[in-house]
Amino acid sequence: MTADPNKAKYEARPWLKFYLKEVPPDVEIPEKSVVETFDESTDKWKDRTAIVFYGRKISYRELRDQVDRLATALHDLGVKKGDKVALLLLNSPQFIIAYFAALKAGATLTAISPLYVSPEIKHQIEDSGATTLVCQDILYDNVERAGVELDRVILTSITEYLPGTKKFLGSSVLRAVYQKMAAPPTELYEREGFYRLQELIKKYPPNPPKIEFAIRDDLVTLPYTGGTTGLPKGAMITHYNLTAARYLGEKFWGDIVQEGKETILAYLPFYHIYGQAVVMLGGLSQGYTLVIFTTPDLDDILNAMESYKATIFYSVPSLYEFLRDYHRTDRVNWKRIKVLISGADALLEDTAKGWEKRTGAKIHEGWGMTETSSVGIVSPYGKPKIGSFGVPLPNTVAGIVDPESTKFLPIGEIGELVVKGPQVGKGYWKKPEETKKMFVDIDGETWLRTGDLARMDEDGYFYFYDRKRDMIKYKGLAVFAREVEEVLAAHPQVKEAGVIGVPDPEVGEKVKAIVVLETEARGKVSEEEVMKYCAERLAHYKCPKIVEFRGEVPKTDVGKVSRRELREEEL
Repeated sequence: MTADPNKAKYEARPWLKFYLKEVPPDVEIPEKSVVETFDESTDKWKDRTAIVFYGRKISYRELRDQVDRLATALHDLGVKKGDKVALLLLNSPQFIIAYFAALKAGATLTAISPLYVSPEIKHQIEDSGATTLVCQDILYDNVERAGVELDRVILTSITEYLPGTKKFLGSSVLRAVYQKMAAPPTELYEREGFYRLQELIKKYPPNPPKIEFAIRDDLVTLPYTGGTTGLPKGAMITHYNLTAARYLGEKFWGDIVQEGKETILAYLPFYHIYGQAVVMLGGLSQGYTLVIFTTPDLDDILNAMESYKATIFYSVPSLYEFLRDYHRTDRVNWKRIKVLISGADALLEDTAKGWEKRTGAKIHEGWGMTETSSVGIVSPYGKPKIGSFGVPLPNTVAGIVDPESTKFLPIGEIGELVVKGPQVGKGYWKKPEETKKMFVDIDGETWLRTGDLARMDEDGYFYFYDRKRDMIKYKGLAVFAREVEEVLAAHPQVKEAGVIGVPDPEVGEKVKAIVVLETEARGKVSEEEVMKYCAERLAHYKCPKIVEFRGEVPKTDVGKVSRRELREEEL
C-alpha cells in the first residue's frame, strides 16, 4: 500500500470500468522483435493486399520478397548489426521496404522529415551516427548541400511503384510535388557508394541474414523530437517498446477491429512516430491494407475512403478541422467507418462538436509522445468525452504531479502528466542528462515526465491544458494558451489562432493572439472586437492584450500551431 493517498487513487485505475468488456486491464506483451512480427504477418496474409499506392497494389507476399532482397543487399554492402540507417523518404512503398530491410540487416533506423533543410538533415545524420542513407531522388539535393559523410547512398524515384502515367497524373498534388523538384543527375550513380534501390532488389536473392535481437535493449528507431528548446534529440525506441505499443493498441479496441479485415488510409507521415508506429507498423502487423498517400490531398483522401471502403481513419486535429467545413466531406458515409481517431495534438472542443454535428460520427481522441512510441492514452470505444483525450491503455498508468516536485495531486487538479508502461522508451540518444530529466523516481518506480499539463476527472479521463513551456504567467496567474485558442476558434469569423506569452516587465507576460480570419471577414473584424469577444468568455487575466491578424500561422509538420516559431519571431 503506497503512502501517498493521491498516488493510490491513480494506481487504482478508475478508468478500467470504461473499457470494452473483452479488454483486460493488463496483457502479456510478446517477447518478439519487430522483424519477427513482420515475418509472421507476411506469412499469414500472403495473398492479401498490404499496400495500395495510387492504384498499384502490392501483396504481403510481394512486400516480403522485396524486403528480403533489399535486406540481403544491405548486408552484402556492409550494413551490420548496430549500424544506423537514415531514411529520407516520402510516404511510399519504398519507405516500408527500406524500413524492414534495414531492420533485417540488423540496423537501427532514423527517419528524417522530407521537409527538413540541409542543416537539419546534417544534424540528424551526424548525431545519430547514420552511415547509410536511403533517399528519394528528388530530396537528395538537400543532402548534397548538407555535406555529410556517408558510406553508402541508395536512391529511389517516387514513380517506381506507380502503376502508370495515367494514375500518376490523377493526383495533381503528387504531380506538382514531383515536377517541382529535380532528380539528381545520372552521373551521381558513378560515384563510389551510390546505388539504385530497384537495381539492388533485382540483383539480390531474398536471403537476408539471421540476426538475433535483444528485444528489450536493441533499438528499432531513433525518431528525433524536442526541437522546441534547442536541437532535436533522438528518442531510443526498442523492439519491446514498439511491440508493446502495437499490442496494447490492438487489444484496446477489442472485437471492434479484426485482423486481416481492415483498411487504413495511410497519409500520416511515416517518418513521424504516429504514422510509423500506429499506422505503418500497427497496420501491417495485423494484416490490414494500407492505402498510402505521399501528399495529404483532401479530394484524394475522400475518394479513396469510398473507393477502398476504409474502416479505420487515423488523423490529426487540423485535418478534422478542414474536413468539418469542406464542401465535399459529405460524399463519405462517416458512420460506416469503425473508428475515427485524432492524435498528435489536442482536439479543440469546437472541432469535435462541429464534426459530430456534421457527420454524425464521434472522434476518439488519443495522446502519446515520441517517447512513448506514440501511444499511451486513448478514448474508450463509443465513450469519448468532449475535451478529454481518453484513458490509459492496458498495462499503462498515468497520474498528475506537481510540476515542480514528485508529489501527486488530488484528482481534478491541474499538474504535470506522468506515465509508466512498457511502451515508454529508454531515453535520449547520447544525452544522459536529458534522459535523467525525462524520468522521475517515485517510491522506487520510474515514471516519465511528459511536460504536458493536464488533469484527471473522477472517472479516470484525462484532459490536456498545455505544454509546460507554453503556459503563460500574467501577474503570477497561470494562463493556458490552449484555453484561449479554444475560445478564439469558436468565434464565427476566426479560421485559426495561436496564442503565446510576450515578456513584459510589469506583468511578467502579456497574452498575445495571432489570428487568421475567415476570408470574408478580413478587413471587417477589428482587434478590439476580438478582445471584446474574449472578455465575454474568459477571466480578464486570460484575455489577449495584443491581437495580430495574419494570413496564416506557422505549423509543425503534423499540423500543430508552432508556438515555438511564434515565440522566436516575437523575440
